[in-house]
Amino acid sequence: MTAMHSNIDRREISKFDALASRWWARQGEFRTLHHINPLRLEYIEQRAELKNRRILDIGCGGGLLAEAMAARGAEVTGIDLADEPLAVAKLHLHESSLKVHYRKISAEALAAESSAHFDVITCMEMLEHVPRPESIVQACAALAKPDGHVFFSTLNRNPKSFLLAIVGAEYALRLLPQGTHEYAKFIRPSELERWARQAGLELRDSAGLHYNPLTRIYRLGGNLDVNYFMHFQRPG
Repeated sequence: MTAMHSNIDRREISKFDALASRWWARQGEFRTLHHINPLRLEYIEQRAELKNRRILDIGCGGGLLAEAMAARGAEVTGIDLADEPLAVAKLHLHESSLKVHYRKISAEALAAESSAHFDVITCMEMLEHVPRPESIVQACAALAKPDGHVFFSTLNRNPKSFLLAIVGAEYALRLLPQGTHEYAKFIRPSELERWARQAGLELRDSAGLHYNPLTRIYRLGGNLDVNYFMHFQRPG
């Protein structure tokens, strides 16, 4: 239980608990996640086999990505520490008829119980919400099988990301609820790569996630200035 609760920001848990009932509302507070979910899935699928693979989604929330991967034939486990989003995720399975195993457990606690267990691990839009993201990265490395794939997405820390991800996305364009992010918790790509390398993971690819406010279209590109994805692999 100590491992489960040592890397939690209670304010973040409360924030997502309060919004949980809106998780699957496509035009609600989580509409940005609905819009980028196909890009997240595409990025993962292009780099790792999903069908019949054992996959872990860390910080699964209401289950958007977990269900999308299950629909591709993966055996998915989703973990989170917020009660209400997990309840919503479990309830939505009755609508989708998909199979996802949801658990309330931390990545660190799961790593202590099931090391080298998963073919693919995803941790998307989650690292910037915990006190010690490097601990999550280390747990991901421990949970991955040899040759296993680990995917992260998070936000860069620089003036441009503050302007676009907080001022623009939360206040001007209202793409996200105000207060969703704290700039001090943003993570530079060099920091994420260093933590992963220290944990024994090797960088395979990185890509930026970009939004055009005029066309309202998201796309993947090479610039990591604001939102970015990183793909790592545990050596065989």
